[in-house]
Formats: sequence, structure tokens, C-alpha cells
Amino acid sequence: MALMENISEGTGFILAGLTDAPELQLPLFIIFTLIYLITLIGNLGMIVLILMDARLHTPMYFFLSNLSLVDCVYASAVTPKVMEGILTGDKMISSKACAAQMFFFAAFATIESFILASMALDRHAAVCKPLHYSTTMTNPMCVLMVTVSYICGFLQSSIHVSFTFHLSFCHSNVINHFFCDIPPLLALSCSDIHVNEIIVFILALFDVVFTLFIILNSYLLIFITILRMHSVEGRKKAFSTCASHLTTVSIFFGTIIFMYLQPNSSHSLDTDKIASVFYTMVIPMLNPLVYSLRNKEVKTAFKKVVGKSKSSLGFVF
Repeated sequence: MALMENISEGTGFILAGLTDAPELQLPLFIIFTLIYLITLIGNLGMIVLILMDARLHTPMYFFLSNLSLVDCVYASAVTPKVMEGILTGDKMISSKACAAQMFFFAAFATIESFILASMALDRHAAVCKPLHYSTTMTNPMCVLMVTVSYICGFLQSSIHVSFTFHLSFCHSNVINHFFCDIPPLLALSCSDIHVNEIIVFILALFDVVFTLFIILNSYLLIFITILRMHSVEGRKKAFSTCASHLTTVSIFFGTIIFMYLQPNSSHSLDTDKIASVFYTMVIPMLNPLVYSLRNKEVKTAFKKVVGKSKSSLGFVF
């Protein structure tokens, strides 16, 4: 492949990881394993729950099921390789595997930002224009919004991978990170990376500005509508839901802004590693909790599924 001509296939790259301290390897492996298991169980469980319960076949839960799928994929693009490196000590990654990891992570991280924006639009329609909700958030419209999210993610990721892996890497093959991300790879290049830096900045800026504008504008209108409500209980419930969503949005976009939109002179790859843990591992784990487990409809559906399982087991035995 022409994409890999500038990289030694025999050498590949070495992922430096989070730390070389021997005493931290086992604790980190245990923590990352638990986080990854919770991520998979929580998100895959949410998808199954939504598919099984007809009452959850609504636009909000359609977006939520896609968000859970995205979290599973982009966490799986990074975490297993990190765990393997800690467990076996083998931190080598081939050029093609590095490109694949970058592609899937960048694609699904971008898709997540657009789905978060879609969820904000859905909530805006539900709170601000409840009488027109069924005609606004139709099935074709929801499918279109999700499809556009995936197209944007895959397109931008293809651009990043193509431009990054056409560079020459001759300074070193040690990536000062725990996965193949764009900034630490650019730091290894002996080519002119100004075009790459501009592309990363522009695409990240577009994602952040466009999706954050949609989210913040939607929630501004939602808050105005909530303040006009006469029911105190209704206000508390709406504010609680919005606060949870905005908390996750703040963490997700905050780390992206910190990682990709700060001046290059103030970039610290060691600091980036810590920030990256939040949006590669922690956020995918938290999303099912933040968006769903506090929701009465999801709790009811979960109890229903558990009840059916118990009944089935009782019948068998």
C-alpha cells in the first residue's frame, strides 16, 4: 500500500504507554480491565434492552443505542491494546494496526460528538415543541441524522489517516502515548507537518464549534422553556436530566479542546495522556450510567427483562 511506503513494515511502532513504573503495571491493568468490562456490559446491555422493549423504540433511545454502539467501538479500538501491552510487556504495534487504530478511534470519537448534538436536538424538540415532536423527530429524520454522523466521522478519519501516514517517520518509532493518536505521531515525523497541523486544527474546530453550537443553542432554549414551567417537580426533573447530559458533554468536549485546539507550543504529550484516559476509557463507561440508569423507563424495562429471565429459569428447573 502506498499509504505505508514511508514506514518500515518490519519495525512498526512502540507505544510508550502511560508509565514505565513496574509497581503501577498491575494496578493499571486491573483498573483498565474493570473499566473495559463495565463499558462493554453497560453499553451492550443498553442496546439489547432497547431492542427488546417496544416502549423504548423512540427517537431518544434510538440515539442512545447508537451512542452505546459508538462507545463500545471506540473504547475497543484503544483499551484492549493497552491491556495487552501492560500484561505481556509487548508494546509493539505494526504500521497497519496503528493506522487502523487511529482510523476507528478518530471516526467513532467524531461520530460521538455528532450523536451528542443529535440528542440535544431531540431533547429540544421534546421540551420546547412537544405538540410537534412526533412530526419533527420522525424515523426517517432520526436515521438521516445518525447516517450523517457516521459519514462525517468516517470521512474525517480517512483524511486524518491519509495525511498522517503519508509522512516520513525517521526521528524515532517510539510513540509517546498509549495509543496511535495524531499529535504524538506528528511529533515523530521528519517531514513538514504544518499542513497536517492545520488540517487537524480545522477539522477539530469544525466538529467542536458546529456540534457545541447545536448543543448549547438547544439547551439555552430548553432552559428558557423550563423556567417558564409552573410545575416545580417538572423543573427539577428537567434540570436533573439536562445537568447529567451537559456534564458528559463538558468532559468530552473539554478534553478534545484541550487535546487538539491548544497552541502547539503549549502541548505536553505527558499531560495529553492523562486527558486521553477520560475520553478513551472513562466517558464510554459513564455514558450508560449518565444517560440511562437514572431513567425510570430504562429501570422499568430492565426489571421486566430480569423478571422474564427469572420466570424462564424457574420454568426450566
